[in-house]
Amino acid sequence: MMGPSAAEAAEQEERFDGMLLAMAQQHQGGVRELVNTFFSFLRRKTDFFIGGEEGVAEKLITETFNHHNKLAQKERKEKKARQEAERREKAERAAKLAKEKKQEDNEPRIKELTEEEAERLQQEIDQKKEQKQDEPRDVSVKPCENQTDSPEPSKQETDDEEEDEKDKGKLKPNSGNGADLPNYRWTQTLSELDLAIPFKVNFRLKGKDVVVDIQRRHLKVGLKGHPPVIEGDLYNEVKVEESSWLIEDGKIVTVHLEKINKMEWWSKLVSMDPEINTKKINPENSKLSDLDSETRSMVEKMMYDQRQKSMGLPTSDEQKKQDILKKFMEQHPEMDFSKAKFN
Repeated sequence: MMGPSAAEAAEQEERFDGMLLAMAQQHQGGVRELVNTFFSFLRRKTDFFIGGEEGVAEKLITETFNHHNKLAQKERKEKKARQEAERREKAERAAKLAKEKKQEDNEPRIKELTEEEAERLQQEIDQKKEQKQDEPRDVSVKPCENQTDSPEPSKQETDDEEEDEKDKGKLKPNSGNGADLPNYRWTQTLSELDLAIPFKVNFRLKGKDVVVDIQRRHLKVGLKGHPPVIEGDLYNEVKVEESSWLIEDGKIVTVHLEKINKMEWWSKLVSMDPEINTKKINPENSKLSDLDSETRSMVEKMMYDQRQKSMGLPTSDEQKKQDILKKFMEQHPEMDFSKAKFN
């Protein structure tokens, strides 16, 4: 008879995770308190300790511990090996990209057009040939340049002035792209957020002394028996199962939150916090350099579009559409677009 498959075995092992996780979250004393609860249950509700021969219970516990310790050490080594392989791969990829870029810099600037770009270019050439008989070539180009340059700066200056008014009163991001507030400090990347809350107490904090409740859209942190330092709705949703907290130096509670939307900057931690000006966020280049070229391009485009939207300016896709429309209007001066509406 065949044993269970790897998937079935994993599912069997994880079937109580939800219940155990709920129990663990109620044990402020951490793993020690949770383990004590298990053994207390076995002592009070079963004959685990006294039902068999002497030493049997202890042997079972030792064998079980050794089995799972062996699995944990194996997983740790495999994870470390994967991380090393990924680091090597990233380093090799970065070296390859640097070499290719150096070659590109030394080569003539020849750009390969897509079929769509080639077709559009050919249409422009044909249209210019048709217009060449009626008017000089320079006449059709220079007015277009003037038309493009003159109105745009004034509109952008107006938008900048409006945005400056909207951003008045917002905090400048700290070095970690978050905020330094009177009672705590938080920092962020696109994918995660870290929070540090120092407590002025004359003893070393333990898990049982604090209250930390992380929910999908709500956060509460404080000392037991005292008003919470933080309690409110989060700016956006987080992955509870991948978030965590711990006590550092017996005085500071640190909370790590994993964002669900990994493509946005938070302007505040919780609803009652003052806002930071996300337009002044400077993402670390080292973080972006960890990404492969395709993902990095996507993230940079998304960040550019988000910044443009916050300033009331067109995104890269909208700008591309506007450029195509401008070229079409320039190539058809005989058409009246004054009453046309464009989305």
